[in-house]
Amino acid sequence: MRVSLTCRVILSRLLVVGAAAGLAQSVSASDRVALNLDMAVARTLESNPRLIAFGYQIAAQQGRLQQSELKPNLQLGLMVENAFGSGDYKGVDSAETTLSLAGVLERGKRERRVDAARAGISLFETEAKIQRLDAAAETARAFLDTLALQERLTATYDAVMLAEQTAGAIQKRVQAGRTPAADLARAEAELARMRLDWEDIEHELRTSHRRLAAQWGETQPSFAHVNGDVHQLPVPGAYANLLARLEQNPDLSRYLNEKRLREAELRLAEARAKPNWLLTAGVRRLEQGDDQAFIAGITIPLTTRNRNQGRISEARARLAMTDADQTATRVQIETQLFALYQELQHSLHRATTIREEILPLIEQALKDTERAYAAGRYGYFELRVVQAELLDTRTALVESSIDAHRHVIEIERLTGTTATSSVAHP
Repeated sequence: MRVSLTCRVILSRLLVVGAAAGLAQSVSASDRVALNLDMAVARTLESNPRLIAFGYQIAAQQGRLQQSELKPNLQLGLMVENAFGSGDYKGVDSAETTLSLAGVLERGKRERRVDAARAGISLFETEAKIQRLDAAAETARAFLDTLALQERLTATYDAVMLAEQTAGAIQKRVQAGRTPAADLARAEAELARMRLDWEDIEHELRTSHRRLAAQWGETQPSFAHVNGDVHQLPVPGAYANLLARLEQNPDLSRYLNEKRLREAELRLAEARAKPNWLLTAGVRRLEQGDDQAFIAGITIPLTTRNRNQGRISEARARLAMTDADQTATRVQIETQLFALYQELQHSLHRATTIREEILPLIEQALKDTERAYAAGRYGYFELRVVQAELLDTRTALVESSIDAHRHVIEIERLTGTTATSSVAHP
């Protein structure tokens, strides 16, 4: 089954990330054979070490919210007056004992603390979406790199087979005295170079497997290869539609939540400009007359110097900075989207032109050259030139197709939505 290399599956999983755990299955014998993009993203969202670590930050913020909702503890006071003195106040006969409870009247500060803590949780939740999207996009990149190396390995293997066939044909011609031995030496040298290229890519592929598996915390890959087709070219949506979807970009959503947080912090700083009042109530016992009396009092700090003006100014500056950062980020993202879309269109045009126009001509030229070489009209040099052109053209087709898929991944990371409607089959 052919698998699209776009991030369509990434975005659908991010919308229902809670189901990722159920979609990520344990490693089985079949998993060791092949891995598709769907499986790779599911494993990443389930077991990526960075995502797991970030989850503890959200739990910590939940603790801050819990703490912000708590009211100040009451204060129990016991005071003894007019005791152990001199004269009439000797001993405790004239003592006055007061047992009191005191409570802080925060005057709206607790509500402001709760608002700020909740805004902080919203910001962390948005950051979590960004982290998941980044992890999924990074997995898609690693998957594409692995698939590209597999494609290059296959192309290099075909080149080795072609070089072996050419060397075999030249050997027969040398034995028949129709071709100089130097041509055979050059053909065998070219074959040796092709085999070295194949071995180089094979080593790179092993490393790429490790990098991909590391996305979900594995140090030993549990798969042998990945499934996909780089020649399925994406069909992007209209640029205007992609531009309209930028509002769903979690990086921009983060600024909206950060703005709410900064506004809540400003309100909290303004509330803290009002001092807490201390209310006291209790019972006083007068030993001399064996009487009791109720007492009550209030303590109001004077705010002649500290009205929290510094914290208020800081909170206002941070709020203004958030607005400025949001504007700068939006300009940057729109610019990146335009550049990526242009690069995508160029890669698609390049891949289509190579596949439909250039490659058929080179393949026909090789057939004609092989016939001319067999008839003795061309030498090995002419044959090798056309063979090299064919290999270079096939490589260019693979690279252009890979570039197209890579641009789609980055566009979908920017927009937070699917950038393609379907795929074009070669």
